[in-house]
Amino acid sequence: MEKSPQENQDPFRSTQNIITNNVHTTGVSCSAKWMGGINAALGNMTEDDWRWHMYDTVKGSDWLGDQDAIQYMCREAPKAVIELENYGLPFSRTDDGKIYQRAFGGQSLNFGKGGQAYRCACAADRTGHALLHTLYGQAMKHNTQFFVEYFALDLIMDNTGTCQGVIALNMEDGTLHRFRAASTILATGGYGRAYFSATSAHTCTGDGNAMVARAGLPLQDLEFVQFHPTGIYGAGCLITEGSRGEGGILRNSEGERFMERYAPTAKDLASRDVVSRSMTMEIREGRGVGPLKDHIYLHLNHLPPEVLKERLPGISETAAIFAGVDVTKEPIPVLPTVHYNMGGIPTNYHGEVVTMKGNDPDAVVPGLMAAGEAACASVHGANRLGANSLLDIVVFGRACANRVAEIHKPGEKQKPLDKDAGEGTVAWLDKLRNSNGSLPTSKIRLNMQRVMQNNAAVFRTQDTLEEGCQLIDEAWESFREVQIRDRSLIWNSDLIETIELENLLINACITMHSAEARKESRGAHAREDFAKRDDENWMKHTLGYWEKEKVRLAYRPVHMNTLDSEIETFPPKARVY
Repeated sequence: MEKSPQENQDPFRSTQNIITNNVHTTGVSCSAKWMGGINAALGNMTEDDWRWHMYDTVKGSDWLGDQDAIQYMCREAPKAVIELENYGLPFSRTDDGKIYQRAFGGQSLNFGKGGQAYRCACAADRTGHALLHTLYGQAMKHNTQFFVEYFALDLIMDNTGTCQGVIALNMEDGTLHRFRAASTILATGGYGRAYFSATSAHTCTGDGNAMVARAGLPLQDLEFVQFHPTGIYGAGCLITEGSRGEGGILRNSEGERFMERYAPTAKDLASRDVVSRSMTMEIREGRGVGPLKDHIYLHLNHLPPEVLKERLPGISETAAIFAGVDVTKEPIPVLPTVHYNMGGIPTNYHGEVVTMKGNDPDAVVPGLMAAGEAACASVHGANRLGANSLLDIVVFGRACANRVAEIHKPGEKQKPLDKDAGEGTVAWLDKLRNSNGSLPTSKIRLNMQRVMQNNAAVFRTQDTLEEGCQLIDEAWESFREVQIRDRSLIWNSDLIETIELENLLINACITMHSAEARKESRGAHAREDFAKRDDENWMKHTLGYWEKEKVRLAYRPVHMNTLDSEIETFPPKARVY
């Protein structure tokens, strides 16, 4: 009879017989709730060009995006979307059978001179859900093996700085596994749950980011946190930007379409950071709605019911369940809510993780890749445009696969793991499992979330950020007093939530300190005491290191070059809508 995990002296169980590929991907999906769609210059509704899409993305990034990576993403977008269609993704259709494309914020024609672009390909308002199931079907078709109830704990790094895989906990039986891989791809999502109000899934706890930080590698641009303008008031559930793309209008307590004042051209389809700040200013100035005047109304009730039924069925259902609203008759109460992390694990446009090494700011970390919200390519810079997130994960997930095919051959030998590989992680896990402090995980987590919500919000000042640095550091110190009651390793949700809390705290600490250091306003990082963008001093990426449980900051340059002569770079200019 096999010994139980608690009785087994060797906490590792060999996985050599079940790893069939030399690539291991660890990830968690929040993509299923990305409702609005995926951007690509298909030109199905009007004439379009990937160069125009690139211009909009560079502008949306407030010139913090790397233009080589943005060029790659926008040029690859039509090919990626057609590939998804060929896989069977059930896109909505026009009358003549083409993929339907809706308007989305920050999207224009002819380099911002030709009006609103209709560039967002969608499957009603359930695009992410459709994408997830389509790609899962393709994975099953190719006999991909999934380790479903496994929780990745740490990267396995050798003494040369090469990633050799991950160490993971099988939550079902409590065993620990070393997954050896020639290439490890992190697709673990963001860390929205560091905030009190977020649209993110509860599994978005920045696990991949924290694994990278614990390995001594930097995280990039974490100060740029996107607040989606339309989370349901009180619940935080997402109301897609596609609702405004289909004609939805934001109004204040006076019934005024106030976005005309802040973004005269784009109005309700201005970039997300612009709309979120505009809503916050309306509320601050006393024009919010509701008994406390602390939110805004999103009106869809002027749209034909058949349009709502065909193009926004999920939103209609969500509003009914979480706001008690019939969207054909009443407005939806909404408030800016944390939605997306522009920052993450720094990568190049191949998806390879990069780090500062000597004078090289783009040194590749062998064996390690990242894609999606966990990564920072950086195509979103200081602010992500709506419907560029699904595009990001599809294009750069594909780029990772293409790169692996270039640098590895099937069946090639891998360097053996050191005998003690992962022992530090085992000791860390054991110490955490036996924590006997005075503070439950939930209390520390709530404190962290309130600090982030109050001190790293839509608007920031030196005072709030300095206080935030002190408070988030204290929250980290309080983690030493965490209390875990369940000592087992099998289905120990208390332990898993505590690991997730540590991961969140690492992300939160780097975010707050990075924000305090950046003395300018750029994209989602809006400071009232430094109201203007400062290209001379701050057009650079922040690198946050987690060293000896403290944050250390460094910086690397923004890539202002393109990949080739197909397009020239876009020099910085004022960002207005």
